[in-house]
Amino acid sequence: MGRSETTNSVPVIRPLQYRDLDELRQWRPEDINAGESVSPDLVCEEIERLCRWYGPLKLASLMPRKLQNGVDSTFVAEYHGKLLGLIQVAPCNQGRSTWQVNRIVSNRATAVAVGHSSGYMDVGSRLLRYCFEKVWEARTWMIEVDINNKSALALYRFNGFQPLAQVTYWHISPEQLQPLAQQEPDLPNLLPVSNADAQLLYQLDTASMPPLVRQVFDHQILDFKGSVATSVGNTLDRWLNQTETVSAYVFEPQRKAAIGYFKLVINQSDQPESPHQADLTVHPAYTWLYPELLAQMARVLQPYPTSGLKLASLDYQPEREEFLNQIQALPQDRSLLMSRSVWHKVREAKPVSLESLQLSDVLSGLQPAGKPVPGRMSWSWDRRQDYSGADSYWGPLFWDGGNAFKRSLNPAEGQPMLPPEINDEDDDDRCDGDE
Repeated sequence: MGRSETTNSVPVIRPLQYRDLDELRQWRPEDINAGESVSPDLVCEEIERLCRWYGPLKLASLMPRKLQNGVDSTFVAEYHGKLLGLIQVAPCNQGRSTWQVNRIVSNRATAVAVGHSSGYMDVGSRLLRYCFEKVWEARTWMIEVDINNKSALALYRFNGFQPLAQVTYWHISPEQLQPLAQQEPDLPNLLPVSNADAQLLYQLDTASMPPLVRQVFDHQILDFKGSVATSVGNTLDRWLNQTETVSAYVFEPQRKAAIGYFKLVINQSDQPESPHQADLTVHPAYTWLYPELLAQMARVLQPYPTSGLKLASLDYQPEREEFLNQIQALPQDRSLLMSRSVWHKVREAKPVSLESLQLSDVLSGLQPAGKPVPGRMSWSWDRRQDYSGADSYWGPLFWDGGNAFKRSLNPAEGQPMLPPEINDEDDDDRCDGDE
């Protein structure tokens, strides 16, 4: 009786289903708990977008896994037919070895209505543990959380996440971009990005990261190649969000390597509240490229003068942060990149104790299959002829039925060859002649 009550008091974790969409649409911002410094209105917009795109996302989950990268997987916590919370996760690389937790949300009103005392910490921990167990492809989990979100930081630390790097998001205003655009960038080997350059970009990405961060992201050459799914996603994003993507890299002909790369997501709506997004990678030995690449991006953004530029830097890139401080860029948000590894237990075979083994079991392969039958062993005629001769008194001996030894026959007469008889008189005469 006690076991059934305990089982009924535990929320059930399962994938999101179509019947859950109506209940998710009824969630109100004042009932949502996603931690501090997270806007409930923004969370409600993301949930509404999830409900609207449930059909295409469900269809994408049925496609081959290589085409599912970037597609969120959503799991919910259900208690007595009501949803207590949800989690969204997605792979970070083509090998699907590293996954990222995008969002964990709980609903206070639902917990109060069903009489469950679990809060954000309890629901979030159950959702995380479910993902750790069910997503067998993931060897590493990663999360980026705002440093002011104390509840989320406590949740992830409680579930084994450790700090990896600190991320700072900088905002460059349109007024600061104008003087940068007037400069002529010294980039003679600036080339557009294609799939043929994946090896160069992979080497640049490897050189620009510390070993621990590189191990967590686990990027491969395929991560820098475009695919059909990526092209379709960029096309839909261009139509729906009015964005355009521009990317290029700097090639070093002497080393035959890429030393700088930028990816610019341009907001064509040109609204001040929606800045352009930039992803910048520079080789640690070529930090003088920062002003040149920023000037190049500023020239690309000249047709959109009212929007700023948002750029990220990590704490292991001090030269980038120093340059951004020089141009008086404004640090807006600071977040903490955290990760943890997961080792899935493999079911092993039952161990066999050597003490329980018997000698007959160990030497069973050496025992005869049946009872041996004795038989006659003889040599062929040609072989006997090789060993027999006129000067030999004894030929080869062989086993005759296991009874006695016999001498071989003389091939010329077919009679046994006997040694010459020696009597005592001949022996005496031989002795006298010697004297």
